[in-house]
Amino acid sequence: MQSKTAFFLLIVFSSCFFANELMAQQQELDFFNTTRTDFNRKGMVILGSWAVGNMLWGGIAASQTTGSDKAFHQMNLYWNSVNLIIAGFGYWQASKSPEAMSLWETIEAQQGIEKVLLVNAALDFGYMAGGLYLKERGLRKNNERLQGFGKSIILQGAFLLTFDAIMYGFHSHHAQALPEFVNQLSLGPTGFSLRIPLQ
Repeated sequence: MQSKTAFFLLIVFSSCFFANELMAQQQELDFFNTTRTDFNRKGMVILGSWAVGNMLWGGIAASQTTGSDKAFHQMNLYWNSVNLIIAGFGYWQASKSPEAMSLWETIEAQQGIEKVLLVNAALDFGYMAGGLYLKERGLRKNNERLQGFGKSIILQGAFLLTFDAIMYGFHSHHAQALPEFVNQLSLGPTGFSLRIPLQ
């Protein structure tokens, strides 16, 4: 009888211990995911602020200049109209209350944002190359509009490259803070298992 009681108490104690461990791990994941979305939200505020500033500057300066300078400010206005839409949508997405995510979902989301930023950085180089092409073509053709557009696209591409590089740096550093229990995963012949320390 005593052995059955001791066995029952052991089962209850073990269940409570594992339940507490799993709850603590989920809290760590929730904090990790909230921090990632906070980075995204702040990034969209920066992008949106850049867009609004460029639109105001471009709109005012385009009406007061001529030639390539006018084209430069016009393109700044056009380009950042798109940036503002992207920033608004991104901010809305990042402001949603994050749902509880599993470890695998967290890893996929983290890798996903890093891949997006790397792809964006490659596109940024493409924008700058396109801007250089337009600028050089404008010089060859003596086309001030192309020159102005080219200079604007070079500027916008350089900003976006800097922005994406900084965002990638933050997210890459944040990825190193994945909860410690990730290191407790082991791969065996029957698949993955979770090693929960007893202290």
